[in-house]
Amino acid sequence: MSTSEGSGSIIIRRSLGRRLKALRTESGKSPADVTAAQIASRSKLFKIEAGSVPVKMADVRALCWLYGADPQTTDTLAELAINTATESWWEDYAEHVPRWFTTFIELERSATSMWRYDSELVPGLLQTADYHRAVFDKQTDLPNETAEQQLALRSARQKAAFDRESPLRVTAVLSEGALTREVGGPHVMHEQREHLRSHSADIRVLPAEIGAHAAMKGPFVILDFDSPDDPSVVYLETHAGARYIGAETTVSTYREVFRSILTDSVPIKEMLK
Repeated sequence: MSTSEGSGSIIIRRSLGRRLKALRTESGKSPADVTAAQIASRSKLFKIEAGSVPVKMADVRALCWLYGADPQTTDTLAELAINTATESWWEDYAEHVPRWFTTFIELERSATSMWRYDSELVPGLLQTADYHRAVFDKQTDLPNETAEQQLALRSARQKAAFDRESPLRVTAVLSEGALTREVGGPHVMHEQREHLRSHSADIRVLPAEIGAHAAMKGPFVILDFDSPDDPSVVYLETHAGARYIGAETTVSTYREVFRSILTDSVPIKEMLK
């Protein structure tokens, strides 16, 4: 399992969750058996196996006991549990960020590759500060302090992604509408377009003239990691939350969609001649 400094807890939780689920399946135990043993509720067990929450060492040992795991396996998984609650680098911004988004921040920080489609706006990793503020101004229910904290977090995310020893490899396809919509006015958009044109990421544009295309159901992100212990994830964001999907069939479907729009897209430098 490969982790980066300050970003490992989500990866450790995912690895621990998969290994505990595998032990449960091999032992023939059901979620009902776990509940009957008064170790965890169905909801808690689901979160542990999904890697979405820190896990107590006592809970790991209890689950291993129920599943009949050998002492060495039990000790190894219990040690992993210690690191599932490690504080992450973004904790200073936590009160200004939706809880469901913090999982994405950690996954993004430890991913090796990102493949994304955005239809309405430039994604955060590629935004200028003024573009971010213009988008935030439309979120009228949030205080200015939150805007500045989110801007600081966005800057930290950009540095974490692109200034590390092995930079995140980003391939982004933007709808042409994301470039023509005058977010913040002509000056802000001019700077944003120039920023995109000079960026190190592989940024492409899906021209309006293409018409119907494979990704018309909405934006998505695929994150890949450098270890088979860390399976790829599809991230889907809504106004009220997000979904994280790791099922291989679903990831494969989104890869096919991305390959299709990638074929239809053009390099941003060609689009912004």
